[in-house]
Amino acid sequence: MTLNDEQHYKNILGNTLQVLKKYKKILFLTTSNRWHGEEGGEKPKSTVLAYEIAKRLKNSNISIIEVPPLKIYPCEGNVSTKKGNICGVFDAKKKDPLKNPSGHHRCWASINNKDDELWKISKELLGSDCVIFFGSVRWGQMNSEYQKLIERLTWIENRHTTLKEENIVQNIDAGIIIVSQNWNSKQVLDTQKKVLEFFGFNVADDLCWNWQYSKDDTDESKESYIDAANQFAKIFLEDDEK
Repeated sequence: MTLNDEQHYKNILGNTLQVLKKYKKILFLTTSNRWHGEEGGEKPKSTVLAYEIAKRLKNSNISIIEVPPLKIYPCEGNVSTKKGNICGVFDAKKKDPLKNPSGHHRCWASINNKDDELWKISKELLGSDCVIFFGSVRWGQMNSEYQKLIERLTWIENRHTTLKEENIVQNIDAGIIIVSQNWNSKQVLDTQKKVLEFFGFNVADDLCWNWQYSKDDTDESKESYIDAANQFAKIFLEDDEK
């Protein structure tokens, strides 16, 4: 990675910080996971970046939810049944007003699994004016925790497409920030921006970007992974965090 590349990403981060200052209630959803031996494990780079941005903004109105530790069941696939598309219908509404204060959370998997914790995300999401998804690329696609979350939020999209009801996220700006090693992150970014547009979010280009360590998709050396962590810290973290 060249000095020009380093400054390019520093500029992108600086711009992100400036853009985020205009929002009143921000939600960061981190979706990558990692654990290796030491107590508490190691936070993935994308999660570290979310906390770094929040720290620099010094904004008490930023909420960070780490998605992997939550108990979120897989999507049940109720979009495509013999009865047609029944995802997000009124009968799937979560009844508990403490968990569903907006009344908009409608998901069969939340009804069928009493300990499901998707409500912790929807409650914060629907009370925010900006949400940013943070994650990593694994095998050329977003990591599995991100994909599970997106599938479980399908009822948001279904409300205004198939069911022809209101778009409940039309006033929420959305972004996605991706950290990856060596393959396909630009294509993944483009795809996920389109997904968020389908959902009905206002996708903010200034809040959508990816950092990929290497352009060599065959570079799988141990040294490159170690150097990636060092380069990431050099670009995105302040001196006391490296």
